[in-house]
Amino acid sequence: MKTETNPTPPSLLKHDLDRRDFLRLSALAGGGLAIGFYLPNAAFGEVASALDDTAKTFTPNAFIRITPDNIVTIVAKNPEMGQGVKTSLPMIVAEELGADFSKIRIEQGTLNPQLGPQFAGGSMSTPMNYESLRRAGAVARTLLVQAAATTWGVPVAECEVEHGSVMHRPSGRLLTFGELAGKAAALPLPDEKAIELKNPQSFQLLGSRVGGVDNPAIVTGKPLFGLDQKIAGMDYAVYVKCPVFGGKIASANLDEIKKLHGVRDAFVIEGTTDYFGLMPGIAIVADSTWSAFKARRALKVQWTEGTAANDSSASYEKAAAELAAKPGQVLQNDGDLDAALAGPVKVITARYTYPYLHHATLEPMNATARPTGDGGMEIFAPTQTPGDAQEIAAKTAGVPKEKIKIHFTRSGGAFGRRLSNDYVAEVAAIAAKTGRAVKLTTMREDDTQHGHYRSTGWHHLKGAVNATGELVAWHNHFVTIGLNSTETVGRAADMSAVEFPGRFVPNYRFERSIISTNVPTSWLRAPGSNALAFVFQSFIDELAHASGQDPLAFRLSLLGPDRKVPGPGKHDRPYDTERMKGVLKLVAEKSDWGASLPRGSGRGIAFHFSHLGYVAEVAEVSVSREGQLKVHRVTVAADVGPIMNLSGAENQVQGSVIDGLSSAWLQEITLEKGRVAQSNFNDYPLLRMNDAPAQINVHFIRSDNPPTGLGEPALPPLPPALCNAIFAATGHRIRELPLGKTNLRWT
Repeated sequence: MKTETNPTPPSLLKHDLDRRDFLRLSALAGGGLAIGFYLPNAAFGEVASALDDTAKTFTPNAFIRITPDNIVTIVAKNPEMGQGVKTSLPMIVAEELGADFSKIRIEQGTLNPQLGPQFAGGSMSTPMNYESLRRAGAVARTLLVQAAATTWGVPVAECEVEHGSVMHRPSGRLLTFGELAGKAAALPLPDEKAIELKNPQSFQLLGSRVGGVDNPAIVTGKPLFGLDQKIAGMDYAVYVKCPVFGGKIASANLDEIKKLHGVRDAFVIEGTTDYFGLMPGIAIVADSTWSAFKARRALKVQWTEGTAANDSSASYEKAAAELAAKPGQVLQNDGDLDAALAGPVKVITARYTYPYLHHATLEPMNATARPTGDGGMEIFAPTQTPGDAQEIAAKTAGVPKEKIKIHFTRSGGAFGRRLSNDYVAEVAAIAAKTGRAVKLTTMREDDTQHGHYRSTGWHHLKGAVNATGELVAWHNHFVTIGLNSTETVGRAADMSAVEFPGRFVPNYRFERSIISTNVPTSWLRAPGSNALAFVFQSFIDELAHASGQDPLAFRLSLLGPDRKVPGPGKHDRPYDTERMKGVLKLVAEKSDWGASLPRGSGRGIAFHFSHLGYVAEVAEVSVSREGQLKVHRVTVAADVGPIMNLSGAENQVQGSVIDGLSSAWLQEITLEKGRVAQSNFNDYPLLRMNDAPAQINVHFIRSDNPPTGLGEPALPPLPPALCNAIFAATGHRIRELPLGKTNLRWT
């Protein structure tokens, strides 16, 4: 694995502490009174900090606990779904604290308002927490150094923290954090002006390679995931919904089901019309997951399906073609498009489309609930949004949310699917009905056929280049979907009216039409961008070839001079062309762009600005005369600011490449008679190891920009880079995904 380093240090991201808000917190272990203050941060919110001023345990804030036996515990605040935040976020605290990361304990936090927002999604975990977690560590370090200086009777300036101890430089004396814990806990709060953050050039932990803190538990099979949860005497359940979204139960053979071996109960739950909450269904409760699954296969239901039972992928395709032939709603109209297209230009037209996609998490949706004696409920769930899970469980159970305690477990994949908490509502409804602890496990078939999918879409494009090769006109008629509406776009089914290359083309028009469907859509890894980059970076490639220019040179010319183009909204980050050109030039250099390849081989390039990250990729492929595709190498260049954990960062980029290959090459969700046709990995396949690239080379530009997340930005450029490489190898242009159903034989 290759990594590029830019010596420019990360920004200090200074935010002055502008107030203290004292409050009393609950008593800590050992009877100590916790008195705390908030550290404000615009991006993060408010982080509670507690000082135990009587006990010997030093708890300077909600993230750190140091005991006299020198055990340093750091709380991991956000859900872990494989993106590495359970390791990287505590690393931020440990760096400023000066702790020895190899000896600290990482404790998964539960839902706790003192920890601030606790969700994982949108690649926001790092940018939202970087500043506040640094300050949390710096507060603790300041108090420990003061405690050591007081103990030795020396100036604070002569003391420094290193590997879990405070050292007096002139004398070489050392005191461990544990030895200082009691005295540090008794100190008054530091003057907020005295809280100094480290110079990033002195970082020793951040930016290094650190293995995931859960790795030993994962490889030895320790219980970490939602499916691992067990409560003595609990029941096991499945929940069955209408195969046509929004359908209801007319009748079912519940009496027969209740007589089956191991079945304890079976009942109807009326549910609501909320596609992302508690939909109508049938719960089967049994003495084991196997008994519940077996009974589910014996269940016979008469459904009231509604008119959506007539829907299909073919009917949506027909509707999209009809809408594309009519004017849509014009949402952006820059310059004079019609005049530009009528001028002395070369005009290219194309229709691009992509299918619904399923999240396909290896761990299916599940949750465990236990009713409590006060009428509340304790829930264990692999959720990305524990706060929302608490809200939906409280609403379902009909109790105040304060009576719902949420434990978020590690997730076996999420990719945005666990931003919805329908499975939490279902387990809460079942536990409320039975009054017993219960684990709900969704069968793989039900998980596949009742997802919240990446939206399908159709783009009807027209672009023009002039005699000097400039892109002078761009028209996109976007046909997308609404949830039972032709007026409102479905969740995660829209796009910005000035999505790139909007604002970079003088004559630009964007119009939109909406098909009404009953299929729930939602966010999937790099939502929106995962489809839009394929469309626009592929069409830009077409225009580059039409202009007679090298695809890299055409893209650099399109980006223009170094500048920051304002975002579509006043709160959006601007588009920094210098950073984008930087990753394009780096990926071209590292991928041997322009070097000759054998016939039937090709390189394709693409870039995208997604979730605040700038990423460019080059795919190198070969296609045999028989149409067999082989991806040999993918080169990635990324500018996402400072890197927290180099090992985790590379892992996220590599995973994005594999994920992007899998979806672009193999996957689609189709509908027949209102039902999802796919059911399991046999007809919704994941990329196999023998089809993975032999090389995925990752290069980071270590810029001094604010850090961004990496769970998503590296995925969008992969599909277009792949398809552009196929064109370079075969002359065959891919305009529809998945490409696995396209004849790839050479033209």
